[in-house]
Amino acid sequence: MTATQEKIIGHIGLGYWGKNILRNLYESGVLHTACDSDSRIVEEKKSQFPKASYTISYREVLSNPEIKAVTIAAPAVTHFQIAREALLAGKDVFVEKPLALTAREGQELVDIASRENKILMVGHILQYHPAVIKLKEIISAGKLGKVQYLYSNRLNIGKLRTEENILWSFAPHDISVILMLLGEEPVKVRAMGGAYLNQGVFDTTMTTLEFTNGVKGHIFVSWLHPYKEQKLIVVGDAGMAVFDDLTKEKLFLYPHKIEWKEGKIPVAQKADYQVIPVDSAEPLKLELEQFLDSVRQRKQPVTDGAEGVRVLRVLEAAEKDLAGAGSGRQNNMTEVFIHESAYVDEGAEIGKGTKIWHFSHILKGTKIGERCVIGQNVAIGPDVTVGNNCKIQNNVSVYKAVTLEDNVFCGPSCVFTNVYNPRSFIERKNEFRQTLVKKGASIGANATVVCGATIGCYAFVGAGAVVKKDVADYAIVAGVPARQVGWTCKCGTTLKPGPGSATCGKCGSEYKIDNNSLSVVKENV
Repeated sequence: MTATQEKIIGHIGLGYWGKNILRNLYESGVLHTACDSDSRIVEEKKSQFPKASYTISYREVLSNPEIKAVTIAAPAVTHFQIAREALLAGKDVFVEKPLALTAREGQELVDIASRENKILMVGHILQYHPAVIKLKEIISAGKLGKVQYLYSNRLNIGKLRTEENILWSFAPHDISVILMLLGEEPVKVRAMGGAYLNQGVFDTTMTTLEFTNGVKGHIFVSWLHPYKEQKLIVVGDAGMAVFDDLTKEKLFLYPHKIEWKEGKIPVAQKADYQVIPVDSAEPLKLELEQFLDSVRQRKQPVTDGAEGVRVLRVLEAAEKDLAGAGSGRQNNMTEVFIHESAYVDEGAEIGKGTKIWHFSHILKGTKIGERCVIGQNVAIGPDVTVGNNCKIQNNVSVYKAVTLEDNVFCGPSCVFTNVYNPRSFIERKNEFRQTLVKKGASIGANATVVCGATIGCYAFVGAGAVVKKDVADYAIVAGVPARQVGWTCKCGTTLKPGPGSATCGKCGSEYKIDNNSLSVVKENV
């Protein structure tokens, strides 16, 4: 293959990091055209790397049939648009991190690349770092034992940005590596941070990742730090490893162990660290070689588009937590309590003062009012409305088509249905029947409310009852099937009716009874 035929890469973006990609592509002899919208940068690079073509229009790069692939190091906000146009123009694409600014956009790029049979690669450079590759080998070989937790520091007093926060600028590297080392995505993401220079643009963030096997990862990033630091520490039950990208020897193994004195007192048994030798090759060069190899061999790179989307999902979850949106993670604790084992889907709304306890799941589209208490192992949704001041006890599922008004009490393990005649092999989502529990009603433990029924205001459903028809306001029902057995006061006391009326013996509220219905004369609650 001649040098002219080898020049198949167009490079877009020659700024802060793009200039390093430019240098590597130029030195490898594959650079056809370099592009930047700033003509001054273009003129400067022309003098440094004269044996390449230059333009200020990236669309000129995309329309050139001699260019088979593009590398993109433009501002992050432009990544999706340029990458999308490049894939649709028939080019293989390398995009610097992040792949896009939303997981939805990232997935769209993955889908286009698959449909067009094009390579899509993300610049998660640490996965090509010889020390990180060696660290993965050490973990896989069991030299650290069972991994307990990981944490990384990526700190600097460096280039400050106003268009993207530190989470999107620094954290993708460490998220990518942690997901690679553990081989899975986190089940829970929480984040906190501070915006000190520009309102809404975080300068420091701390992100916590929790995985299914109990392993946790912590990522601290800041561009307001007095000195530069880039470390990743992996702690196992048989040893610890440190990757320090700013030292000459990059990887260290600490075979520390914990012994238990008399079976109950932990004592650290320290050991001298070992320097793990690693190749000194430049990670960026190795990364770009992977892209070129993928283009030539038509094989997927290590950091393909799907890997980029996985990182975006974590970034989105962290960003939503920073904004106090919950995202199924942790809401503003001054307004809402969500236990760390509970999960709240994106798009669910939780009112102020509400508490959601262990292992509960609030599905998308659900709206829960203020001052509610959601017990353990409760599922609500999707698209369910729960009023203010409701109490839903342990092991209750409130399905779509069920509405709870204000002040409703659902006892432990009570059951709602939304299909009258369910079959596992017949889809009946279009046959949901609406169930309404009106304000102040109480449903006893293990009761079942068959779909289509309305439970009246302040009605009382006895424990274990099976409700198959509407329940009147203030009525007490019990049995299988449920039948009315009396009347209840708003305060919950069973009434003892006289001729045409009833007075509560506890609170003194007065009611009129006429034609099997009860109406309020005076309520003292």
